[in-house]
Order: sequence, then C-alpha cells, then structure tokens
Amino acid sequence: MPGDPRMRASDSDRERTASLLREHHAAGRLDAAEFNDRLDRAFEAKTMGDLDALLADLPGIDLYRLPAASIRPAPPGAIRPRTGTAPGRRGEGAISPQRATTWASWATVSSVLFAVWLSVGLITGGAAWFPWLLFVVNPRGLVIARRPPDHP
Repeated sequence: MPGDPRMRASDSDRERTASLLREHHAAGRLDAAEFNDRLDRAFEAKTMGDLDALLADLPGIDLYRLPAASIRPAPPGAIRPRTGTAPGRRGEGAISPQRATTWASWATVSSVLFAVWLSVGLITGGAAWFPWLLFVVNPRGLVIARRPPDHP
C-alpha cells in the first residue's frame, strides 16, 4: 500500500521532505524557528505518516518544476545569441596574453628549427633537404590551435 501512513520512511523520503521544507522556507511560508523544528522532526520521522504531518498545512510543491516556471531551458539545438561579453572576457576572436605567449614561443622554436634545417641542408649540399622540422612544428601548432579559448 503506497499511501499507508504506517509504512516506514526511508532516508530518501526524509531527504525529499527536507527539500520540500527548504523550498517552503525559501518561499516565506515557514519562519526560521518553525523550519528548524520541522526539519529536525523530518529527520527523526519513523513513518510516512510522520512526514506527511509535517507538510499537511503547506501547499504541494513539485520539485521537478523548480526553479521558477518563468525560466525555461532552451530547446535542444537552439543557439542563443550573445548580447555582450561576460565580465573579464574579451570580444570574439581576442587572444589572451597567455595564449599570445604560447604562440610566440611556438614561432620562436619553429624559426630556430627552420634555421637549423636550412643550414644543415646548405652545409651538406642538399643531402638533408627532407623537411623533418615539419614533424615537430606542425603537431605542436595543431595542439595549440585546438585548445579551448579559456586555456592559456
């Protein structure tokens, strides 16, 4: 019998009742003293009838409909336009100073490797013209380019 008030209450039943009491307190239906008293009694409750008695004089709340009904999630696949930038964020396409430093170090290493490759190729008379530096430079550049914008 699911509606039997003599049925023993579980921990999840007590926690659900405590959540409902918190919502009623937040809505102003319970003052602090009454809220604390009911909350204590909710965690001491043995049966479902004890829990129901704590909520008997309060209107029903559907915890699945919280927060306010005026806040609706966007439908799946919807794109919300950006009305402005968040505090601390730069505009679209801006590069953070940490990211600029990362790209500058990549460019420096790439230039040094290019100079080494070119000089070895000139000294050996073209025997080392295989572009080995691309195996170092390109993967590192791809790793940097694919990082999320918030990552330095």
